[in-house]
Amino acid sequence: MKIKVSCIQNCAEDNLSHNLQDTSDLVRRAREAGAELICLAEFFSFLHLDDNGLNVAPFEESVHPTLSTIQSLAQEVDAWILLGSIAVSDSEGKKLNRSIMLSPQGEIISRYDKIHLFDVNLPNGEVYRESAIFNPGNEAVLAQLPWGSVGLTVCYDLRFPHLYRALAHSGAQILTVPAAFTRTTGQAHWHVMLRSRAIETGCYVVAPCQYGDHGKAKTYGHSLIIDPWGRVLADGGESRGYIISDVDLSEVEKARQMIPALEHDRPYRVPDKNEPELFRQAS
Repeated sequence: MKIKVSCIQNCAEDNLSHNLQDTSDLVRRAREAGAELICLAEFFSFLHLDDNGLNVAPFEESVHPTLSTIQSLAQEVDAWILLGSIAVSDSEGKKLNRSIMLSPQGEIISRYDKIHLFDVNLPNGEVYRESAIFNPGNEAVLAQLPWGSVGLTVCYDLRFPHLYRALAHSGAQILTVPAAFTRTTGQAHWHVMLRSRAIETGCYVVAPCQYGDHGKAKTYGHSLIIDPWGRVLADGGESRGYIISDVDLSEVEKARQMIPALEHDRPYRVPDKNEPELFRQAS
């Protein structure tokens, strides 16, 4: 089965209404081009970093203006929309970095809370502590669409290949990676890691990424759609717009038949790091 998939590539500012209007315009253009599944980036509706820290405009999900706007947009354009991620207030006074799959009726099909939080020290003094304001999720999620199964992940999850392999073993045919990848890490790692996740799992990888400057934060762009053989089908470069590509889910089965790596997984033991003479079962 073939479907048309699109990634929206925007540069969010510290202006929620402007960002939502800009994103909505791009979604309409992608739908006019034939997109049936339209994927938005991480924090596409608000992203700003200054001396006071990261601002991502959190709300409770039930009153989140981004969610209600995109729900209405999904109904308007009659398309599936991956709401890349929004900041949702939780009961502990922190936030969750939540990705949401919406049906063409604007209904929430699946929610995924980002598991791996971006706590890093990069060159040139770039320091990020996502865990200072976010709590991690603890559950991998598959969204069931009419065409097949979609595994939901977000940005820094990309560096944890066991998550993607687990999703593939659970039936994922498409893996989504909405991101606001930093320019520093993107230039070094973005393409190679996304292609690796596609090759390792035999899945399509759909990765919408923000681009540009957001106060002190700088994102990489290069939204990608990658096939199960690791070929880049579309690359958004470093400017505003959208990418679109046919996704033929029969290619998933073909890739997995040629190289059935998922079937070749085997249990094994590894040395215990504290007592190297002992072994434990790998997880």
